[in-house]
Amino acid sequence: MSKLAEEWGRFRNRVVWSSKGIWHVYRTEKSLMQWILLNIASGTLAFVLPLGSTERGILLMGGIFVLAAECMNTAIERVVDDVSEEWRDRAGQAKDAASAAVMLSGLAVLAAWICFIVGLL
Repeated sequence: MSKLAEEWGRFRNRVVWSSKGIWHVYRTEKSLMQWILLNIASGTLAFVLPLGSTERGILLMGGIFVLAAECMNTAIERVVDDVSEEWRDRAGQAKDAASAAVMLSGLAVLAAWICFIVGLL
């Protein structure tokens, strides 16, 4: 097998595994759907309002980062729950910190929106 074919196979596997991960989070976490809906609204506004390509790119990229943070939050929750379902302070702290990462990502996109809206005024 050629090196190129081998690398293509690895790439294809990563796409399949990543797709399975996104699909799992989509099926099991209602918050991902909420973020997707907010991304649709944000993306639509980014193209309707008179923003430059840089501003649009920042907003779209930020929205995708929020979705990635939500996937990481879910991964951390699954690992913590797999280790033990018994309540432990550090387990709760890990879950809270992962959730905080999602919230901070969302706030970063909100901050970008505020800056861009103020710039339009």
